[in-house]
Amino acid sequence: MTDIELDETDWQLLSLLQRDAGLSNQALAARVGVSPATGLRRVKRLTEAGLIRAQVALLDADRIAALQGHGLTAIVEVSLDRQGDEAQAAFEARVTTDAAVQQCYRVSPGPDFVLVVAVADMPGYLALAQRLFSADANVRNVKAYFSLKRAKFEPTVPLMPR
Repeated sequence: MTDIELDETDWQLLSLLQRDAGLSNQALAARVGVSPATGLRRVKRLTEAGLIRAQVALLDADRIAALQGHGLTAIVEVSLDRQGDEAQAAFEARVTTDAAVQQCYRVSPGPDFVLVVAVADMPGYLALAQRLFSADANVRNVKAYFSLKRAKFEPTVPLMPR
């Protein structure tokens, strides 16, 4: 990522885009008070600087699960036997390549990692547990919490008022 200085317009663009990346360039520019060409140039600059990583569509997990007839989200605490940086990096590298792992956090104190995983059903979770935890000799303890209801999901980065 390159060093970049941001002004109020850049912060406004980032705020708008993280809430609705589907806004047209014209709508973005109008909301921040710049020309469409300036808005486009700034968004390109923010993307090239690595501040905008991707523009995605957020699907409604509950509605998708209802259509598919299944869906299981688990929050999983994982403790390792060896907590050295190399052992943690190896575990992290392995679990983050698994499509079922949606989020991975190194945490302290308590367990070494907290994962958010999404699978089709309980047999899917069992398969995930066997491939990610049982097969890893460095995994000491796993504690899973299964989501009954998601009350809030806000995938935005808090931006400080300027």
